Amino acid sequence: MSFSQGVLDTKKVNFNDSGNNKGNIFVYWGWNRGHYSTSDITFKGDNYNFTLSNVKADDKPKPFGVYFLKLDELTIPQTNFRVGYFFKENYTISIGLDHMKYVMRNNTTVKINGDINTGGNFDGNYVNENIVLSEDFLLFEHTDGLNYINAEISRFDNLDNWLKFPVKNIDINLTEGVGVGVLYPKTNTTLLGKERYDEFHVSGYGLSAHVGLNIMFFKHFFIQSNFKVGYINMQNIRTTSSTTDSASQHFSFVENLYVFGAKFNLTK
Repeated sequence: MSFSQGVLDTKKVNFNDSGNNKGNIFVYWGWNRGHYSTSDITFKGDNYNFTLSNVKADDKPKPFGVYFLKLDELTIPQTNFRVGYFFKENYTISIGLDHMKYVMRNNTTVKINGDINTGGNFDGNYVNENIVLSEDFLLFEHTDGLNYINAEISRFDNLDNWLKFPVKNIDINLTEGVGVGVLYPKTNTTLLGKERYDEFHVSGYGLSAHVGLNIMFFKHFFIQSNFKVGYINMQNIRTTSSTTDSASQHFSFVENLYVFGAKFNLTK
């Protein structure tokens, strides 16, 4: 082996061509699917106090349509928005909105405990009895939506050198992080024949963690898929126009995000 060949062999090849991250700002927009654990939901008011056990719920995805991109209809699908800053080369801080949707499954049977004395068909004292979640008894959904407004700290690592990925102007990155935030749902509720209520209200808090795969194009544009798990605790859910009526619940969730965005530096 010649001396020049030995020098070339020991020279480390850098496959990362995305440039420096520190000082950059990023923003993304996209969509999600959500999955929820069962939860016990307690409803309280002047003439009732009861708990429904192991209530099931689903998200409410929409088929792809023009409203996915129309500004006045952006919240019809389940959406995600986030803006963040690279305060270190591999670390970001960000704030964002996870606009999920949560719909209680009607016409299922659950256990009920508590008292109802509203002068209606469901009056009684219930001790671990079965009840069907019929629409005339309860409609309960966070469909505009289950809004998780949160701050995240995340790590961001380029994988090009580890993978020996040779394609120019395309970079593969791994991101993982944790978040905390508040729940600001718009809860659509019809309870025990009372008038439908559907207004925004700060209802509780959430905790989350995520891992994601980011693919960057030409140093500035990216697509990203995140897998997020979390816990939501809402102890002050508005259910009617009266402040004496409320609900509470807590549950875990899994969220899959599919987003696109850009990374840029405002000072350069």
